[in-house]
Amino acid sequence: MSLHVEVRGTGPVPLVMLHGWAMHGGVMAPLAEALEARCTVYVVDLPGHGHSRDCGIPLEPSACAAAIAAATPPALWLGWSMGGLIALTAALERPRQVRGLGMVCATPKFVRDASWPYGSDPTLVRQLATDLETDYHATLERFLALEAMGSADPRAELRHLRALAFERGEPDLRVLQEGIRILDDTDRRAALPDLAVPSVWIAGHRDRLVHPQAMQWSSTQCGGRYDEIARAGHAPFFGHAEAVAQALNPLLDTWR
Repeated sequence: MSLHVEVRGTGPVPLVMLHGWAMHGGVMAPLAEALEARCTVYVVDLPGHGHSRDCGIPLEPSACAAAIAAATPPALWLGWSMGGLIALTAALERPRQVRGLGMVCATPKFVRDASWPYGSDPTLVRQLATDLETDYHATLERFLALEAMGSADPRAELRHLRALAFERGEPDLRVLQEGIRILDDTDRRAALPDLAVPSVWIAGHRDRLVHPQAMQWSSTQCGGRYDEIARAGHAPFFGHAEAVAQALNPLLDTWR
């Protein structure tokens, strides 16, 4: 089965859009809709997720980026959360294909350690991996709750995320475990000064998973632009899609 890519809009700027862990491209619909007049948006279901559940492509960032690049034209790439790690990898390794980078609540290193005070609690990430083995649905429910924290209305956002999560079927357990390993292990901080394409880093001020300071620091390392959505949490395109679209305008302006 091939990688599922939905094409939306007819605008002149090509934009590849990548979702986060345990979700699917459909969750990005509010942002895709906000950009349709200006962009042709290639909304990807990552391997093991949504309509790409059975495609068999590894989720490992370099392999995943290569498969997405083969399925889409040269474009700007935008990644949310874990999708940002894949988009960043693609921009570093394939600058002829990835002409610009949008990072939405995404960071080059997800977990906290002595050298990275802005990351998420590593115990939390590793507990997710353990809990997936014993209680798959409850683990996803807890992660959705973390994503909703910090939004203007966490309960409403959690209900919305819960409704969307399995809209395209359940993600593959093996790939969810692979995704946790990627979040736990990946560290692209040292490569940021080598990023050769323009970038925009968009944080949610109330994000409880990816700290805005992590994104601000990252933007300075690569000469990118930093923006922060004041009342948003980890999924700022829910309720703030137009603000995220506006923050992306400087990146869209680079397309020639």
